Amino acid sequence: MRVSALDVLLAFFRLGLTSFGGPVAHLGYFRQEFVVKRGWIDEPGYADIVALCQFLPGPASSQVGFALGLRRAGAWGGLAAWVGFTLPSAIALIAFAYAASLFDGPVGAAILHGLKLVAVAVVAQAVWGMAKTLCPDRTRGTIGALAAMLVLLVGGAFGQIAAIVLGGAAGLAFLSNLKAPETGHLAFPISRTVGIVALVLFAILLLGLPLLASIGSGGVGLALFDGFYRSGALVFGGGHVVLPLLQEQVVPQFIGADSFLAGYGAAQAVPGPLFTFAAYLGTVIGSNTIGPIAAIICLIAIFLPGLLLVVGAMPFWEQFRTLPKGRAIMAGANAAVVGILGAALYDPVWTSAVIAPVDVAIALAGFGLLVLWKAPPTLVVGVVLVISVLSGLMLG
Repeated sequence: MRVSALDVLLAFFRLGLTSFGGPVAHLGYFRQEFVVKRGWIDEPGYADIVALCQFLPGPASSQVGFALGLRRAGAWGGLAAWVGFTLPSAIALIAFAYAASLFDGPVGAAILHGLKLVAVAVVAQAVWGMAKTLCPDRTRGTIGALAAMLVLLVGGAFGQIAAIVLGGAAGLAFLSNLKAPETGHLAFPISRTVGIVALVLFAILLLGLPLLASIGSGGVGLALFDGFYRSGALVFGGGHVVLPLLQEQVVPQFIGADSFLAGYGAAQAVPGPLFTFAAYLGTVIGSNTIGPIAAIICLIAIFLPGLLLVVGAMPFWEQFRTLPKGRAIMAGANAAVVGILGAALYDPVWTSAVIAPVDVAIALAGFGLLVLWKAPPTLVVGVVLVISVLSGLMLG
């Protein structure tokens, strides 16, 4: 039974206001709302959508929401799901960017420093959790370690892309015996023609935008769209992986490392997808360049590749996921992603945030709350900020 795009918008807007806890928690909220409560899809069908979106690059929870909206109310339903789930956290982070000037003085400086320490704890938790899931054996652990070494030694976007490509090649060579995932079957409402068009558009933008940006005729707007689109297109393994990719695109040419990490820490305190961090970055960048339109450009650019890939993969997913070579390539690429995020944990996260022994203690406290006590990120943000302010006032 189809529903209206307005129904989809309202359902996902409510989830966008209340879905704290990151992409894994988001998938749990979606299941409860649309499988258990509303009956929009059955359990095997939902499992198949989740499997598809976790396989593709991009923000998995947003892609699952988009696919659910697309299935229930067509193209407008997919757009409504994305807008509803994204808008609350994007507005909150834009407001935080505009309020940054209020953080002058010792208390404000301690709050911003605390947000950077939150980023240390959150990224460390992401590395820990992803390593257990995506590097469960010696082969994938080795791929992840070598990827981290490559990124630290080479650096830049080239090092990150090379790590993913080489990780995929290593997976193809050494991981061809992986079992196929056990999920249900779902007929997606997308024709193969539409899927091919979406994949071609994805590739044209990925390859063509850097060429246009190199000419320089598009100015700051085109440069931002190019950088954020490429970052969104290369996020394998989880939303936190976008951190090193965005850092490479905007620091230091558009924004300072301190402001970058403070925004990333603030993104942990709001519900919804982590990719809305792009709205914060666009707001800060736009204040010195092209104005508020920069936030919209960055937000659309970072989500667009993941949504195009969902549309493009839908008609071919059932066949592709049974191919051993496809699973092996993705397993190797995902292991490399763990290494990329591990390298980012050191630089810029650790090097920019940890400047004294007390910072190590605060970051460890946040990490312990997240990993050992399973505390919600919003609570961890509050605790770390209070400790940072108190320590800053006592020591400063």
